[in-house]
Amino acid sequence: MTQRILYFLVPGSNISPFDVTIAADAGFDQVIPLTGIRPENVTALVQDAIFCRPPGRFNDTGIFIGGRDVHMATDMFVSARAAMVGDFQVGVFADPNGAYTTSAAVVALVEKAVHESTGTGLAGRTVSVFGTGPVGLCTAILAARQGARTRLCQLTADDDSKAALRFCERYGAQVEWVSAETHRSKMSVVADSHVAVSAAKAGIRILDREVLDAAETLLVAADTNAVPPAGIEGVGVNDRNVPVKVAKTTFLSIGPLAIGSLKYKTQFGLYRTIQTASTPALLDFPEAYAYALQELGQARPAAKPD
Repeated sequence: MTQRILYFLVPGSNISPFDVTIAADAGFDQVIPLTGIRPENVTALVQDAIFCRPPGRFNDTGIFIGGRDVHMATDMFVSARAAMVGDFQVGVFADPNGAYTTSAAVVALVEKAVHESTGTGLAGRTVSVFGTGPVGLCTAILAARQGARTRLCQLTADDDSKAALRFCERYGAQVEWVSAETHRSKMSVVADSHVAVSAAKAGIRILDREVLDAAETLLVAADTNAVPPAGIEGVGVNDRNVPVKVAKTTFLSIGPLAIGSLKYKTQFGLYRTIQTASTPALLDFPEAYAYALQELGQARPAAKPD
């Protein structure tokens, strides 16, 4: 009897129960954890996986790259892709800390909301992402790849601009780094923003009424934080393109549970893609974005840099 096997490669000491559960629901019979993995370990492990089955069975074996470090996950993904040998290949899917599928869901929902509101997408719009962690970083890259003027907004002095911008460069994305450490600087950022995304730590209000009062051009606000208080004042947890008025500003609201629902569908669908694709699937966050668009009926390829 054929067993569909998914190998989890993570740098840490454990794997995510969330990721395992979705993988099992998506049809993998076995999920094998391989912990403490570094980029230099990946080639040997992937080649162990590809050579134990004939090339025609590439759908029955998959590699999932998890953990919490998007920089390391990218290195591991590149190593896994390079480890394939001729016809001996398997599917590889990276989603460290859920950041790739979450950011894909955020940008797909924002793109759809902007398009339905204005008749055009993100190209030429100004998108400000508050929070420079894994989700914020990947959200900024995806928005920039759609042609938006994109800003990563620094919320604390500890945010690492050099590491963040190096990561953006790896994906050919031009992203600005701006300060948003004070109310005044936040107001300056939102004043000309068409889209605001809160991707900061849970339970912290990032954009309050006073800040939003300065948001004269805001079309859409999306919040990934499901823990009260909302990261953006006025955004409800279940909102999906809900008109909201805060102070003098009116915008379409996208809440964390709407984002989470599309994130789940995207992760589930990409696990299934490993099992059903006509060629071995290589799934990074641009592919996650393209899948999220399909889920929303907005199917079209993600923009690629020249």
